[in-house]
Amino acid sequence: MSQSTPLDSEDLPTNTSSNEHFQSVVNRAVSRRGFFKTGLGLSAAAFMSGGLSGCIIEVNPKPPAGPLLGFTAIPTSTDDSVAVAPGYTATVFAPWGTPLFSTGPGSTWASDASDDAAAQARQVGDNHDGIHYFALNGSKEGLLVMNHEYVNTRHLFADGVSNSADDAYKAIHAHGVSVIHIKLRSGKWEIVIDSQYNRRITGDTPMLITGPAAGDALMKTSADASGTLVRGTLNNCGNGYTPWGTYLTCEENFNQYFGTRSGSDTRTTAQKRYGVSGQTTGYGWEQYIDRFDYAKEPNESNRFGWIVEIDPFDRHSTPKKRTALGRIKHENAAYTLTPDNHVVVYMGDDQANDYIYKFVSDGVYTKGNDRANANLLDSGKLYVARFNDGSTTGDFMGNGEWILLDKTANATLAADARFASQAEVLIHTRLAADAVGATKMDRPEWVTVHPSTGEVYATLTNNSGRSVTDDANPRTANRYGQIVRWRETGGDAAALTFEWDIFVLAGNPNVYPDRSNLKSGSDNVTVDNTFNSPDGLAFDDAGRLWIQTDGNYSNSGEYAGQGNNQMLCADPTTKEIRRFFTGPKECEITGVTFTPDSKTMFINIQHPGEGGNSNWPEGGSARPRSATIIITKNDGGVIGT
Repeated sequence: MSQSTPLDSEDLPTNTSSNEHFQSVVNRAVSRRGFFKTGLGLSAAAFMSGGLSGCIIEVNPKPPAGPLLGFTAIPTSTDDSVAVAPGYTATVFAPWGTPLFSTGPGSTWASDASDDAAAQARQVGDNHDGIHYFALNGSKEGLLVMNHEYVNTRHLFADGVSNSADDAYKAIHAHGVSVIHIKLRSGKWEIVIDSQYNRRITGDTPMLITGPAAGDALMKTSADASGTLVRGTLNNCGNGYTPWGTYLTCEENFNQYFGTRSGSDTRTTAQKRYGVSGQTTGYGWEQYIDRFDYAKEPNESNRFGWIVEIDPFDRHSTPKKRTALGRIKHENAAYTLTPDNHVVVYMGDDQANDYIYKFVSDGVYTKGNDRANANLLDSGKLYVARFNDGSTTGDFMGNGEWILLDKTANATLAADARFASQAEVLIHTRLAADAVGATKMDRPEWVTVHPSTGEVYATLTNNSGRSVTDDANPRTANRYGQIVRWRETGGDAAALTFEWDIFVLAGNPNVYPDRSNLKSGSDNVTVDNTFNSPDGLAFDDAGRLWIQTDGNYSNSGEYAGQGNNQMLCADPTTKEIRRFFTGPKECEITGVTFTPDSKTMFINIQHPGEGGNSNWPEGGSARPRSATIIITKNDGGVIGT
């Protein structure tokens, strides 16, 4: 995901371990299996045809009567506007600063960005990201819950700079989550102002720390001797949800808020591994708020980098940071169920050369008994993935294994003096994954699970700094990214082994038309659907794979002809990919959710004009604002048909 400061970009690895990189595994798999350069070898039908009779997915797939992709593809765009496939309408909704209450601070929005911190705490936050629709009355009324990842300082403040404590708190309040009660009235979605459900959860909202790391010495601060109470959630990137009706917000690049004004770099090895700044930060909160100065509060940053569970139906509930799922730069959280109803959550750590994880709950999900499920995410097993090039069935490229990150059960961690307890394994998840030999990946972002087959897909958005050049991947850097997918052994999401394949290797045939050069992408990438940096990823109920990009939008050089960031849709069986939507200048397309009838889609436009060259959505000389887009089909049909 994009960031407002260049410090510790996701493209800059902090992983100094000698663990093998995924590209090396791919190279051996290609050599061993003899895959041809342009196609990556695997028959899509073969991949999708495996038996998964034991898999249980908590959805009701609705296969279409006709082709899976029923819309007409659209071309790339460099306009400062949005475009959607013919026969569809895209409507701007709930931009940054939208009031949720009719009275009090924030009841109106100041278009010159002069609103203060108190106002921002009651308005829709900035830089919309992950999003989910929770039904109240089917597809006509519900709660739209969305993340706000970070802030664009040049737009958030009237003078374009942050230079006071109130400015710092305004930025803190622009982070977090918005819970918005929405209702369909006369064919138009509206916010129910003053609803009992409307709520802002910010970087200063009281929260509980739960699970194995709660109360550990590394979680205690001068303000919280218990190690169980924390203020706020930050850098809320992708999201997830649970079958018992809660929202999961994922803390990603939390490191960028922590630095020091001490003048000395006294960071620990762990703080460096997580990318905490050795000096001051771009945001500068440490100047006004001691908890963001690691020299004054060395443990405060340990209280961020978690998945936070929120009950959207209870405005008075306390969000909970679920430490059993590990502390990383969480991109999103994709759940599924095992055949015996254990909850599995897949997660990516979004930084160059970091890892893919999964969590398997100790307890089982009880349908219809939300109280019984309330703490399922507090106890379970956390695993990290190792991808191998070993033998497989059919035409898979390789196999893999899930390595348990457990202080007692894993001999490597048991013998490692850096981890005194399981709490420390979870607080320093990255270091534990380094120690056990996990596979380095090209910035793992969103993960999603196919609604009927149970196969898992993950975006590896790019790794432009990697210098591998070989027959399998002649790119001097992975500028374009790819989507990897795997099938768990026996169709059981709790399995300890899997087989993997690359679904699509993104590229640019506009610049590299020679199909023997993988800079052009795999065979299902053409001049008509070219894209780079796949990021957001989600299946709909019918099994369409929606791909969103957050990449280079220069439309020049290596990226010529690729235009603004976009959303595409893929058929997992045929591998066909079509462009469905394009965004305004300098934006990211992110987050996707549907109403239960699949006739309304909600996505987000993040950081339009991050380089200062957009006035979307109002146009003219207006300040750019992140916003949600509501997409409907003009004939009232299902999205994607």
